[in-house]
Amino acid sequence: MPTPPRRSPAARPPQRRPRPPVRPKKPRWAMRAATTLSVVVLAAAGIGHAVVSSLDADIARVDPFKDMKNRPRAGHGMNVLLVGTDGRDRITDAERHKYHLGGAPCHCTDTIMIVHISEDRERASVVSLPRDSYAEVPGIPGRPAHPVKLNAAYAEGGPNLTVGTVESMTHVKIDHYLEVDFTSFMKTVDVLGGVKICTAEPLKDSYTGLDLPAGSHTLMGGQALQYVRSRHVDGASDLGRMKRQQRFLAALIDQATSSGVLLNPLKFRDVTQAVLGSVRADKGFGTDELLDLGRAMRSFSPSSSEFTTVPIGQMGYVVKGIGSTLKWDEPKAAKLFEALRDDKPLTVHKAAHANAVKVDVAPQQIQVQVENGTATAGLGKRVDAALAATGFRTTHQPVSAADHAVRRTVVAYDPRWDRSAKSLAAALPGSELRAVKGQGPLLKVIAGSDFKQVTRVRAADVQQGEFGVVTGDEVGCA
Repeated sequence: MPTPPRRSPAARPPQRRPRPPVRPKKPRWAMRAATTLSVVVLAAAGIGHAVVSSLDADIARVDPFKDMKNRPRAGHGMNVLLVGTDGRDRITDAERHKYHLGGAPCHCTDTIMIVHISEDRERASVVSLPRDSYAEVPGIPGRPAHPVKLNAAYAEGGPNLTVGTVESMTHVKIDHYLEVDFTSFMKTVDVLGGVKICTAEPLKDSYTGLDLPAGSHTLMGGQALQYVRSRHVDGASDLGRMKRQQRFLAALIDQATSSGVLLNPLKFRDVTQAVLGSVRADKGFGTDELLDLGRAMRSFSPSSSEFTTVPIGQMGYVVKGIGSTLKWDEPKAAKLFEALRDDKPLTVHKAAHANAVKVDVAPQQIQVQVENGTATAGLGKRVDAALAATGFRTTHQPVSAADHAVRRTVVAYDPRWDRSAKSLAAALPGSELRAVKGQGPLLKVIAGSDFKQVTRVRAADVQQGEFGVVTGDEVGCA
């Protein structure tokens, strides 16, 4: 096959110089997103790891798990025992005077909290353990088990006995131990630029020097320490103080996650230095764990943090040689710690309560026996299930009423539990309230032929509920 003739150079078409490709203009939001992403990568991978690794060696280490046996089974997620110690011996004389920190250090724990980070790193559950809780330290050879106030376990056996006592009481396995004193607390608040706190009532405590008028305040380190230490601003004493500590911790999380600290390598370094420079932690709480917490907190919002105090069954439980203590409500406490072990949220999803009617007493605190007052088979079970789904503590064993011709649903109650009865009646619109002296705390619902459905109710006071759980957005500033 003959080859085609070659063209002479003159016959070739003129060559055009190719134009450089036109790059599409990125929208501003894309540039901001790319910049933010690069900062996150640098903070989380390169600079963040280098910063924390350099500070890791400065953390004072303790071994709270030494020689511990028969520990609880491991659950899901991560449990950190956060302990706040006195540490006033490290405060300057000027700070002692200014913030009313006189007296000798007690070498005990002012604050004890279990901080549970969910396995998906999207939720933090904080459970406060009152320092005056009745506790029994576990026995070992040479030291038999004996009763104490919970905060005395630290004075007697340091972090090791504190962890052992908490695990024995809660059956929750502690994965890490973090001990914060007055100095590290104040430094952390200061480097964050202060924490915003709101109060509806003036707070004044001559013991700590706290004096806050009603309104919003940005507290710096020393004043924040006064806020979380105050026990004499109301009649609630230590329980009131724990609520303020939870409120402050919620605001602290909000400040850390909303201020860009966790996305700024230099600010991240400053906060890390402030925190790690004066804390004590277990040997396993190192660089990877700190970065893991930092990454988790980036996805936190106020609503993803939840706070509660272990349910109290008896105030002023007197123990010979110890004094007045707080006795836990064992059934409720067991249910609370079971939720932590199973990595379940302590709060009911808010969507379920979006349109709930507000009542004085939380349904979780009201015991109910349902009776079927009609000839309709299965009505009692239907009413019982509907009330239980709303949170009422039903017996789950409805019975038949003596009268099978009840037209209007009745709520029978002892006059001493009238607030509970009104709250239950709100869930049963159109029901009749009927006082029965001597009936006791168990309320009765006699379902009538008028029953249609149960209306969802919730306590007006967010501190109420089965465990008294609040989320960060419920205690933050509006």
